[in-house]
Amino acid sequence: MAGRKARVADVHEVALGMPHVTVWKKNTDSERPVYQVGGKSFVFFRTARPDAFDPDTGERYDDVIVFWVESQDDKLALVSDESNPFFTTPQFDGHPSVLVRASRLGELTRQELTEVIQDAWLAQASNRRATTWLAEHRLS
Repeated sequence: MAGRKARVADVHEVALGMPHVTVWKKNTDSERPVYQVGGKSFVFFRTARPDAFDPDTGERYDDVIVFWVESQDDKLALVSDESNPFFTTPQFDGHPSVLVRASRLGELTRQELTEVIQDAWLAQASNRRATTWLAEHRLS
């Protein structure tokens, strides 16, 4: 798919561009916002945790972004496709989300990233909001 490479700024821009979005910032950490719709997170920036680390050095990744997905099948499709940067960890087994390092966002196009964020929003939005958004974008 042609298009410019995705950037971290695109995550913020696209997430904020979805309707009814609020931003929650832990401990005023503006670098790690949590994007929510109806009080439910759909994209958030994690702090370094022991479950996501460099296998060679053991150093914890400090640039992990979490995106909600609609189903386990959607999650499996994203993490199984070796052509994209998505992954998961045992901590997220059974959780409807995928992880990506911010440093690897450039492996996606902006359009691919936009679709992942829109799908994340749809996975967490109320049925009414999702139906309205899909109808407005002729995607229903």
